[in-house]
Amino acid sequence: MTARSLAFAALSEWRGGKRFADSIIHQLLGAAVLSASDRGFVTELFYGVLRNLTLLDFWIGRLRSGSLEHASRDLLRLGLYQLFCLHTPGHAAIYETVELAGRKNRSLINGVLRTALRKFTDLETAAEAESIATRFSHPPFLIERWTKQYGADAAAALCEWNNQPAPLYARINQLKVSTAEFVAKYPATEALLERTNFVRLSGIPADALALGECYIQDPSTGVACELLDAQPGETILDACAAPGGKSGLIAESMRDRGQLIACDRAPDRIAVLRQNLETLGITCAQTLRQDWKDAPASGLPANSCDRILLDAPCSNTGVMRRRVDVRWRLTPRDFVRLAEEQLTILRMVIPLLKPGGTLVYSTCSIEREENEDVVARALSEFPFLRLSAQKSVLPFRDRFDGAFAARLERTV
Repeated sequence: MTARSLAFAALSEWRGGKRFADSIIHQLLGAAVLSASDRGFVTELFYGVLRNLTLLDFWIGRLRSGSLEHASRDLLRLGLYQLFCLHTPGHAAIYETVELAGRKNRSLINGVLRTALRKFTDLETAAEAESIATRFSHPPFLIERWTKQYGADAAAALCEWNNQPAPLYARINQLKVSTAEFVAKYPATEALLERTNFVRLSGIPADALALGECYIQDPSTGVACELLDAQPGETILDACAAPGGKSGLIAESMRDRGQLIACDRAPDRIAVLRQNLETLGITCAQTLRQDWKDAPASGLPANSCDRILLDAPCSNTGVMRRRVDVRWRLTPRDFVRLAEEQLTILRMVIPLLKPGGTLVYSTCSIEREENEDVVARALSEFPFLRLSAQKSVLPFRDRFDGAFAARLERTV
């Protein structure tokens, strides 16, 4: 398959609505025989169309008033994304896209894309007069809530941030190598002054990953682990641990001494978690399958954990740049539903915390309902908890993925 045909197949699969975009592209690329550049082009096309869905459909509506079957619309989205966003030469973008069409649709795809090329300036001008929801392809309800919480300028900046390809960062596994040693060994890396155990990468460091010398991870994920402040010899629970990035950082803080219990709900997620911890060379961790929404943990006594990290399932609104289709899956009801699920898990893990112990509640959401409001409800329900610190990372302010973390201390 060509890069464009693979991107077309990914869009067709995604339209079915049963799988997330990253799962689809991972599977398709895993089965494809393509060069590195073509693999990158597939990802750019697929994610680029999803990031600009409303804008591309706006242009399609200006070019054609009649109805379109799903396959033809996906092909026009691919073609227009190449012409208007990637600025691919017209002959290449149009010819290669038309080649993907069925015989009866080729003249339609060819005609619409050639018309788009002739009206390039008019179409771009028309888009500039549209709302943020159209220009940046975000559901209006998200823009409304972000405008209310952060202001119009911040909401626009957040939408623009979400539409940019995410830089690649890695955390240095200092159980195996120091940051200085890593940078010297792998020159295509850039140390971060504000996050000394993270580096920015210019490509996938396959050798370093295989050796467990680093782990692909955004620097914002370190905030929760910093508040947790794990110490050697302690018993620590990572309640929702897969795929293992925060567990790895916790074990590093423990200097791989003590007991780290890393839980997750599904067997496939546990398998990934276990493999990642093994690759990182971590020996203090044990993995445990646990769905906190169903039942308390078996084998974990009350008051047994010195520290608990609950990195709760959330809306992912802080990481939309990486989870490119999340914006199209969320509804206003999800924030209420997720807050209740997060409280349910908190109720399960709080009794496991020792008196004097520390619990860090964290999300990769930037929504108050999932963050400050959940913490306030937990403090009201469990009066023996005390809020001792709280941090947030906002993409439009801090230039990293969004994150929230609150440190709760058990007083008795």
